[in-house]
Amino acid sequence: MQVYADNAATTKLSKTALDAMMPYLTETFGNASSLYSIGQEAHHGVEAARETVANVLNAKPEEIYFTSGGSEADNWAIKGTAELMAKKGKKHIITSAFEHHAVLHTLKKLEQYGFEVTYLPVYENGIVKPEDLENAIREDTALVTIMYANNEIGTIQPIRELGAICRKKGVWFHTDAVQAAGHLPIDVEKDNIDMLSMSAHKFHGPKGIGALYCKKGIRLPNLIEGGAQERGRRAGTESVYAMAGMAAALKEANDHLEKNMVKMTSLRNRLIDGLLKVDLSRLNGDREQRLPGNVNISFEGVEGESLLLYLDMQGISASSGSACTSGSLDPSHVLLAIGLKHEVAHGSLRLSLCESNTEAEIDYIIECVPPIIERLRNMSPLWEKIQKERGIA
Repeated sequence: MQVYADNAATTKLSKTALDAMMPYLTETFGNASSLYSIGQEAHHGVEAARETVANVLNAKPEEIYFTSGGSEADNWAIKGTAELMAKKGKKHIITSAFEHHAVLHTLKKLEQYGFEVTYLPVYENGIVKPEDLENAIREDTALVTIMYANNEIGTIQPIRELGAICRKKGVWFHTDAVQAAGHLPIDVEKDNIDMLSMSAHKFHGPKGIGALYCKKGIRLPNLIEGGAQERGRRAGTESVYAMAGMAAALKEANDHLEKNMVKMTSLRNRLIDGLLKVDLSRLNGDREQRLPGNVNISFEGVEGESLLLYLDMQGISASSGSACTSGSLDPSHVLLAIGLKHEVAHGSLRLSLCESNTEAEIDYIIECVPPIIERLRNMSPLWEKIQKERGIA
């Protein structure tokens, strides 16, 4: 059996998205900035896609800027805000300790230019406490950027409450919603969000396209100078087919959101319960406040990379953490942030599901994992040490 369980890394392109893309690849292929009819048809495709994305988020079309993906949107929101606020003497930014590296590395770069960053703790359950944010905001705070849902352990942050605190304090609030868009209900108005990043390939859209929601009245510096695309803020010929695919995939996900959430939550809980029967295993992150399709479990005495290789031989595609750091030998900064020891963090397994997964696939994973864990532990000197320390041997 082949089981794809790494949807947090990327998802399969949906037929709905592909069908929406094809006309702009074959027939309506004109440059959307051209004045002749085939170009204007492409332009209408761009604006239709923008309106669709805006409607899903309860935003205005003019508040949506297409980007190459979530990382670009994160960079634009954070660096753009930093540039604006530095002119006002505000060089303090607040984030969480376990953001995606698109946020953390951007902030590290800003620290080199004199910005001060406060990293809020996320505690054992992987959730930011609103009172910590309120206490951290200062007169010189330029921005708060906290992810909607974590890409590794799936924990969902109290975004609406965090955003309300920022509104009260008069500080802009950005959220990296790359893992949340298409999987959770998002309302930028009710959630008190000023800027939001998203990426199409996380909800069955094409790779290489994303968007930044930027609330009306926030005028970030231009990202790319050149032409008049994206209202002069991000120059470059529009990838109309990708925009159309993103919009179609997002609308489809949103139209079936409640049904998909119920199904994936059921599969997720079935998988968690099955895997936690393995001795010395633990679920990482809050059991309830997590993405419907996210399972992240650590197994003591096991190396995550070895586990992935054995799973692959069984036809199971999984991950030990973020796809962006899959080549790193360092333990996950996310798991360290919630208090795991290095040796335990190394033995983590992330399984991320989508609505096309089945109970049979879940049961197959549950069947395959325990014997692999046993085999790896039998080969591990670390497991011998753990057994002695726990009095298991």
